[in-house]
Amino acid sequence: MKSAGIVYHGDYLKHYTGHHHPERAERLRAIMKRLDTDGLTDKLELIAPAKAAKEQLGYIHQGAYVTKVEVMSSRGGGMLDLDTPVCRDSFEVARLAAGGLLKAVDTVMESEVKRIFALVRPPGHHATATRGMGFCIFNNIAIAAEHLKREYGIRRILIVDWDVHHGNGTQDAFLSDPSVLYFSTHQYPHYPGTGWLDEPGIGAGEGYTVNVPLPAGTDDAGYLYVFNSILLPIAMEFKPEFVLISAGFDPHIKDPLASMNVSSRGFGLFMEVMKKIAADYSDDRLVATLEGGYDLHAIAESASAVVSAMLSPDTVAEREVATTEAVKNRVEEVKSVQRRYWHTLS
Repeated sequence: MKSAGIVYHGDYLKHYTGHHHPERAERLRAIMKRLDTDGLTDKLELIAPAKAAKEQLGYIHQGAYVTKVEVMSSRGGGMLDLDTPVCRDSFEVARLAAGGLLKAVDTVMESEVKRIFALVRPPGHHATATRGMGFCIFNNIAIAAEHLKREYGIRRILIVDWDVHHGNGTQDAFLSDPSVLYFSTHQYPHYPGTGWLDEPGIGAGEGYTVNVPLPAGTDDAGYLYVFNSILLPIAMEFKPEFVLISAGFDPHIKDPLASMNVSSRGFGLFMEVMKKIAADYSDDRLVATLEGGYDLHAIAESASAVVSAMLSPDTVAEREVATTEAVKNRVEEVKSVQRRYWHTLS
């Protein structure tokens, strides 16, 4: 049994969005080719997904919405919103994407493979209970988190979302749930317009949503400064039993849909931070899932950097990082909101 794995299936390529849509099958083809070129494929456990049952989709999504997607697909396709196309195969492929995350967390819980990257599509973190949007149909990572709670009794789940767009659907799913800590870094203002720092959750979940809206141009150092200054102290207090990551590669400097300056190597450094959290608190249990990233070379190179970090037995997180005054000021603003919930930020 290998130490790390990937979830992948050729059917993920069947979700057809059009030749010019940013979220297209070529993204996965580019990643898989790069992993093979870099000699990583043979080092990874290849994990075959199974389709999520409708009941499992119902952990997060209302039945009427699931039926809407199924009917739309059966009739040949349509549009869930201006950005989110559905083809004849999309319903079954989206079930397979959600099922890929379920298979990943099951594998981590039941085997020696503790780090898995689910290379699935369509992505999921914008999908809400009643709506597909932002290229997303079902919220794969939210379904997996709920599965961990229901099937394994996991009571402290950390979701880190470093996609350049705020994961509004994931936030909504757990806004009042103290068993899931949702931590998001994202360009602000940017699609979908949510994720300001004063959205800490509601009711019993107040304090368990941590948004870090970052200015355009934030680079590797800026992200690492955020992770070291906010995420690591909160994780130390929360002590997650499982780490989930919405791994979007659209903060990359070459991405056409955003304005951040993260390098491919930077994403590998981000994974080092996540590995440290998982090693310290979660018995190394960590699952990442593909979200955004729309430059084919950048997404392939970045995914390779992340997988390389996952395969490494060592954890080398950079703790002392210099950054811009804009990022430092934003960190202090976030701390001013969050320190009422987290003593480690005081």
